[in-house]
Amino acid sequence: MEIKEQKIMSILTKTYPQAHCELVHNSSWQLLVATILSAQCTDKRVNAVTKEMFLKFPRIEDYENLSIEKLKTMIRPTGFFNNKAKYISSAAIQIIKDFDGKVPETMEQLIKIPGIARKSANVILSIWFKKNEGVVVDTHVKRLTVLLGLTKETDVIKIERDLMAIYPKNVWDKISTLLVWHGRNICIARRPKCADCPLKSICPSVKA
Repeated sequence: MEIKEQKIMSILTKTYPQAHCELVHNSSWQLLVATILSAQCTDKRVNAVTKEMFLKFPRIEDYENLSIEKLKTMIRPTGFFNNKAKYISSAAIQIIKDFDGKVPETMEQLIKIPGIARKSANVILSIWFKKNEGVVVDTHVKRLTVLLGLTKETDVIKIERDLMAIYPKNVWDKISTLLVWHGRNICIARRPKCADCPLKSICPSVKA
């Protein structure tokens, strides 16, 4: 890592010592479901929905024969509920059929599951299986990496590639989580708190 990249990691680590994935879950299946629901939705709203849903239907087997309409009703507040319900139902059926009911723990297998693309697979692998196969690039990470000068790319795959080249593999999960927390708390999209930002001395996009 270059000096600037090291400083970013060091400062954010000190600023957010409690940083963690905020999707509440108790199993790899629950994390997979929460990750699908988090598309275009806040973690807070997802957690409000899954709190009751996971209490009633905690296991993957509960979703194999759960009606799509019932699922839609439960997840409606997360938005895009028609597609999300189909993804969750299809994912349960496929995982039970092809993986003996266990969420697979390789990138190759995960991205074959309905509703799971590379970003979601990275979340599941790093958070539940403690495997860093890549860097999670969500909307916060995409925006902040450009603002901080960590990349000039706009495509999430290329941004991920740049971050993987900058930071060692053992912190790929950490840098993503830290950037997410910073994006939610200080470098807010529409109202960045540049005056309060701990990175203001090294951020090329800081506003006076």
